[in-house]
Amino acid sequence: MPEPTQKSKRYMPGIDGLRALAVLAVIAYHLNLGFAPGGLLGVGIFFVLSGYLITDIIATEYLRTEKIDFKKFWIRRARRLLPALLSMLFIVILWILMFERSFLLDLWGNVLSVLLYVSNWWLIFHKVSYFAQFGPPSPLNHLWSLAVEEQFYLIWPLLLLTGLRFIGNRKIILRFILGAAVLSAVLMAVLYTPGQDPSRVYYGTDTRAFSLFIGAALALIWPSRKLSIHLPREPRIALDISGTIGLVGILLLIMLTSQFDSFLYRGGMVLLSICTALLVAALAHPASKLGAIMGWQPLRWIGVRSYGIYLWHFPVIVLTQPSQAAEHSSWLGWVQFGIIILLAAISWHFIEEPVRRSALNTGQEKREVTAFSWKRATLFQKSILGCSAVAVLIMLYTVVVPGIQKLEAAQEKKEAQKYVHPVPETPKKKPSHNEKEHPEKDPKPSPAPKQEDHRITVIGDSVMVNVAPYLKKKFPDATVDAKIGRQLTDAPKVIDQMKAKGSLGDTIVIGLGTNGPFSKQQLISVLNDAGKDKNIVLINSKVPRPWEKEVNQTIQEVASHHPHTKLVNWNQASNGQSSYFYEDGVHLKPEGALAYARLVERAVN
Repeated sequence: MPEPTQKSKRYMPGIDGLRALAVLAVIAYHLNLGFAPGGLLGVGIFFVLSGYLITDIIATEYLRTEKIDFKKFWIRRARRLLPALLSMLFIVILWILMFERSFLLDLWGNVLSVLLYVSNWWLIFHKVSYFAQFGPPSPLNHLWSLAVEEQFYLIWPLLLLTGLRFIGNRKIILRFILGAAVLSAVLMAVLYTPGQDPSRVYYGTDTRAFSLFIGAALALIWPSRKLSIHLPREPRIALDISGTIGLVGILLLIMLTSQFDSFLYRGGMVLLSICTALLVAALAHPASKLGAIMGWQPLRWIGVRSYGIYLWHFPVIVLTQPSQAAEHSSWLGWVQFGIIILLAAISWHFIEEPVRRSALNTGQEKREVTAFSWKRATLFQKSILGCSAVAVLIMLYTVVVPGIQKLEAAQEKKEAQKYVHPVPETPKKKPSHNEKEHPEKDPKPSPAPKQEDHRITVIGDSVMVNVAPYLKKKFPDATVDAKIGRQLTDAPKVIDQMKAKGSLGDTIVIGLGTNGPFSKQQLISVLNDAGKDKNIVLINSKVPRPWEKEVNQTIQEVASHHPHTKLVNWNQASNGQSSYFYEDGVHLKPEGALAYARLVERAVN
């Protein structure tokens, strides 16, 4: 997160208001609030802000001194970011050690990647989805965005200095920056696959850099040092109108898009960055009326503390959620929000602000006045570093290393029990006096009846893995192909393979949608690929995730218009049946799997 503008520079209150909007959008997204399905875009707003402010600072310093003090720049970033981050890590690790030991399995690698500011790549290489997790996610997963920014802070000053020193012409430098932004945006569009989990392009520094570069380009076009409070009326109105257009665009994108919209990854996030740049241009100008409005005191208060709020929001939400299956209640959301604000306020007052003030007091008299507080801040930072190191060492040597194999075994056993459970055998009926216990063998066995007219094929995801044993009991000759993590986009390949083997049934049951949404056209394409003469049974989803409504609407619309297609309304049948589900609210206990199988049986028969 970009640091608040210091008092030694011209203060831009509207920028803090924009920070507040961004961090509140992210919190709304992680609380699954229905009015902000695109709240994840708040991170993109922060990226544009970082690109603008950091480039503005560096370019101004170079113009004044013809050099860039990298040591001072990086120390300033470390002083701003590390104390609050280390404090949060220490408390979260301590909480996990005491109360939430189930998080220990992946915690060490996650913490190390956070401290090295490479957590986004750690998540990519370990294939950790930001969107389609059914167990509780790591409380540190949100720190991927700090990794992207720190990688930018490390590399960008060097590149910018090279450009300023050896190219000099700012128009040429600007073209290079915009070219890099276009390349990054194209890379996101190319690497993104509709219908698949977009985590790779969401996390990647390479695929998110366009937002930072758009902010950097704005800093060269619109440097804060050249913005005067004296601006004629008409240009000021035009500036505020363009900023308002940017603000409206941001709000519409937050309210009308979601994480699985293909539009986001093929231009939508670029549009967000452009809207943010328009808004930042207005908010950075001292003559802007919109800047004064966005600088409203409550928004400013949140914006100044946005870094701490961002640090704390995800651990609080993850560690205070009683069950992933539970529907999010409004009172719990308010309690979580209150805890987030309280912890961020404490962090700002006792950690971030003392360190910031000590950095601002550079005169001898000021150093003497604040010597005691500076010493306290230094000791506090040292204590936090020491405590964090001790906590990590304790976790590594006394918990993780000796217990890692046991944890892995327990986790594997738990997962296996979730997805596979034995089917209770039907009690054998004693033969009556008129029946023989062993039927007579026909002297001439008759040929087996043809199955072609009622062969059944079932294609599903991890939910169908739960149900498969029960379906096989009801339909012994059915072909069930279920796989954990399967998306609808995987179905054509499965169908083609079955066609090639001649094992595709006349009735095809499809239970997909647990792992993400899909378009009507994608579903229709799957049904057409199966064959227009096939009987299709579509099962909708029960998944407490933002895409549930979209998936079920798509399935209903297609089922109502496609010939030979029935809908199994599992969502309605399982509503309120908490005994059907494991804690994630998705995967089925034996009772739920049996109920699911019965619905399929009725639909097929």
